Formats: sequence, structure tokens, C-alpha cells
Amino acid sequence: THPRESSPFGFFLLSSLFGREGEGRDHQKKTKVMGDVKVDDDAILKSFLAEVGEVERDNEVVRILSCFKLNPFEHLNLSFDSSTDDVKRQYRKISLMVHPDKCKHPQAQEAFGALAKAQQLLLNDQERDYILTQVQAAKEELKMKRKKQLKKDTASKIKSLVDEGKHEQIYEQSEEFQKELKLKVREILTDQEWRRRKMAMRISEEEGRLKKDEEEQKEIRKKKREHEEQWEGTRENRVSSWRDFMKAGKKAKKGETRPPKLKTEDPNKSYVQRPVKKG
Repeated sequence: THPRESSPFGFFLLSSLFGREGEGRDHQKKTKVMGDVKVDDDAILKSFLAEVGEVERDNEVVRILSCFKLNPFEHLNLSFDSSTDDVKRQYRKISLMVHPDKCKHPQAQEAFGALAKAQQLLLNDQERDYILTQVQAAKEELKMKRKKQLKKDTASKIKSLVDEGKHEQIYEQSEEFQKELKLKVREILTDQEWRRRKMAMRISEEEGRLKKDEEEQKEIRKKKREHEEQWEGTRENRVSSWRDFMKAGKKAKKGETRPPKLKTEDPNKSYVQRPVKKG
């Protein structure tokens, strides 16, 4: 026999190796079981994140549809001083969330359309300038309101003078002012839109009246033209009838019996009576 096989050290070494091999098999079994658990946890986590993502998508759809329809900045969840690049970036970000292919909300298509319209308005120079003009008007109105309030509050007035306008700049950047500005912009945009619609209604009514007058004039011209055509169409008959009438009149003159001429007495010749021409 081999000396190493019969030595106690060799036996211990072999036993240790076999024992570790067994422990290795047990460790592999445990790792496999824990691996299965890990796979299950990953699946649950993935499902949970998907649900959270879906909820966020649905919430974004609801937010967009609840926005003030006349303010595209609200649809894109942007401040009024945002640039066109900000508009493009924000649109890409939100549109991916509410895209009908990725969002299961039944109104996802409507929200996606509202978002696209908001971007279109803010990238149009004329539309953007119009909205920013209303924003500026809202700011001026709020500033006037604040000045009136400061006149009543001496401490705030003194502080604003000391800070040389810095206090007002800080206030205009505050959340309170931004909320007031947002509401005031809504108010002004609503008022402008109402005026625009009233003007459109008046224009429509005026156009309707002009159209009605034009149709009446057309009808009058049509009847006049028809009358002239009818009169021209009966012209030959009228001429023929007149000729027949004239011929009949001439025949009547040739065959008519003339009354006798009146005779008057001659004062110089009382015994002779002769016709006397009148005149």
C-alpha cells in the first residue's frame, strides 16, 4: 500500500476533502434555493415598479386634462419664463409618459393631443408673445395691488425702500406670488378669450346679415332678369298684335260714314244756307 494512504494525516486529508465536498453540495443547494427566492423578489420588484410607473402615467394624464385649457405652460408644467428649449425638453419627457402606446389610461390619447397642442402654441412666436403679454399684464396688476398693500404697511414699505427693490424681486420669485400670478393669468386669458368669442359672434352675425342681404339682392336681380326675358319673349306677339290693330283701324276709316257738315245762316243772305267751315 501507499504510505500516504495508511497514515493518519492522509486519512484526515481525505476525510476533510470529502467533507468539504459535501458541504459544497449543501452550499450549492442553499444558494440555488436563495437564488430562486432572489428571482422571485426581482419579479415582484419589477411588477411593483411597473405598477408605480403606471400610476404615475395615469396621474400625469389626469393632471394634463385638468389644466387650464388656455394656458399651454400649465400643460407642460413649466414656469412662464421657460425658454423654447425648455419647452422641447419637457414635451419629450412628458409625452413619453402619456403616449397611448405606453399608457393604458383611457384618455391617454386626449392628454397626448393636448400636450402636443401646448408645445405647438409655445413654439409659435405669435401665440407665445400673446400669452407672455397677458402674463406681463397680470404681473403689473399684481404689482399695483401689492403697492397699495405696502402703503398700509409702513414697515414693509421702509424695508422695500432700503432693499432697493430686492425685496420685491424675492417676493416675485416666491411660491405665493407664482400662485397668484397663475390665477391672475387664468383670469386675464379667460377675459380675453370671452371678448374674442363675442367679437367672433358679432362678426359672424354681421357676415350672416350681409349674406342675407346679398341673397335678397340676388333674388331681386333674378326676378328682374326673368321679367325682362319674359317681356322680350313676348315682343313679337306684342308687335304683331299692334300691327293687326293698326290694320283694323285703317279698314274702319275707309268704310266709315261721315256725319253731314253743319250749316249756319248767312245774315246777309237769309234765303241761302251753306256749310261754313269752323275756325
